[in-house]
Amino acid sequence: MKKLKGLFLILLPLMILGCSGPEPEPLKLNIVYIMTDDHAYQAVSAYGSQINKTPNLDRIAEEGIIFRNSFVCNSICAPSRAALLTGKHSHANGHRDNRARFDSSQVTFPKMLREAGYQTALIGKWHLKSEPTGFDYWSIVPGQGSYYNPDFIEMGRTYRQTGYATTIITDKAIGWLEQRDTTKPFCLLVHHKAPHRNWMPDTCDLDLFDGTEFPVPDNFFDTYEGRAAAGLQEMSVIRDMRMSYDLKITSAQGDSLTRTEQDYLWYLNRRMTPEQREAWLKEYDSISEAYRTNPPQGDELALFKLNRYLTDYLRTIESVDRNTGRLLDYLEEAGLLENTLVVYTSDQGFYLGEHGWFDKRFMYEESFRTPLMMRLPESLTAHGDITEMVQNIDYAPTFLELAGVKPPEEMQGVSLVPLLKGEKPKKWRDALYYHYYEYPAEHAVRRHYGIRTDRYKLIHFYNDIDQWELYDLTADPHEMYNLIDDPAYDRVEKKLRKKLVALRKEYNVPED
Repeated sequence: MKKLKGLFLILLPLMILGCSGPEPEPLKLNIVYIMTDDHAYQAVSAYGSQINKTPNLDRIAEEGIIFRNSFVCNSICAPSRAALLTGKHSHANGHRDNRARFDSSQVTFPKMLREAGYQTALIGKWHLKSEPTGFDYWSIVPGQGSYYNPDFIEMGRTYRQTGYATTIITDKAIGWLEQRDTTKPFCLLVHHKAPHRNWMPDTCDLDLFDGTEFPVPDNFFDTYEGRAAAGLQEMSVIRDMRMSYDLKITSAQGDSLTRTEQDYLWYLNRRMTPEQREAWLKEYDSISEAYRTNPPQGDELALFKLNRYLTDYLRTIESVDRNTGRLLDYLEEAGLLENTLVVYTSDQGFYLGEHGWFDKRFMYEESFRTPLMMRLPESLTAHGDITEMVQNIDYAPTFLELAGVKPPEEMQGVSLVPLLKGEKPKKWRDALYYHYYEYPAEHAVRRHYGIRTDRYKLIHFYNDIDQWELYDLTADPHEMYNLIDDPAYDRVEKKLRKKLVALRKEYNVPED
């Protein structure tokens, strides 16, 4: 009898567990991915910006992690978006430049998440020409979209919406979250137009930075000695920035209006509401009048252009920061932050006067790097700085692994999940591959590919030129001195060339 009683006491907990059923599966993580267009890491205060403050973006880093070595594989809008979706380099996903049409039949992470039971949505800039696939809901701006009163294509229906693009895109994102199927995990892509050229701020930000004189990069007047391809570009603030379209200064009247001035005035008269136009002209007419009264010359004109450019660029980022805060507040109030990964990044970096430039494209640090910050759900424990080198091809396999979906072998990126768990993998990548293809094209940046390690960078410019460049990023972080002919770096160059060949083979890069 005592034996039976003892056996009963042993089995009782198991009987109770059996009656209560199996342990419930843990909730799948939600994903909110916020991506801007051309947001330089130099204009994020979490990265040490000396020219603006971004408290809401910084909140993501302060409450989560910030990647100190985040890069892209091709610094131009559409190819970067294709890399995000596919987890593959440009040659592998077929989207090498902005002129291509994205092959939407290929495998993408939104498709795989949807098949795994996720509800998926895309709102904002798409820029891939083909219709989005893999999304339960999508509402995109055609092409680059407009800052004011943008057109949207929503599930095939086109309409115009009054307001400012960054605010509207955020409104749409919050609206979708409010009406989503709450029984499913979700993945929401929020793709802002800002701060893409031509940097048109919201009317509520038109007085921001008035009177501010921004610091001038030390290499703003770069002469490109030893760097032939850098000297051939057409993205100079001094030479290539348009007074009306970029800087909002109309310097002529009547029949003497240039084409860009005509386009600019058409936008004011045909796209903006009377209220928007009144606020806009109140700001920029006075600037134009002051310029016409006492036009600067020479270096003074160059610095004037830089300051005007930075003023409006940073004003558009102010709206991004404010609206990111709105979205974070919604997620918190809705009780979603605890189980949601929030990502903030840009499709690539941007030049804010470094080397005398605006735009991107080059493998030099300012455009190769991109901000990347993540607020992690409670199940992931990393915090603070992540110093490992990561790339935008890594996002797709990361999101899939977090959803419990095995990334397909064709994806060339590496899952960041070990880093999000606070681990320090022993065999993390020690080099990155980059390849830019869009030439001949706007800005005249020559085709090039290259490799970057933690200290060195080797670049090959090819097609209509054949030039190699080598940089020691520790000694020369601004990449002013090409060491390709320096015998002291012969061994470094030899190792980098060998590693570059190996990476091209690993990624199956075809010879051009």
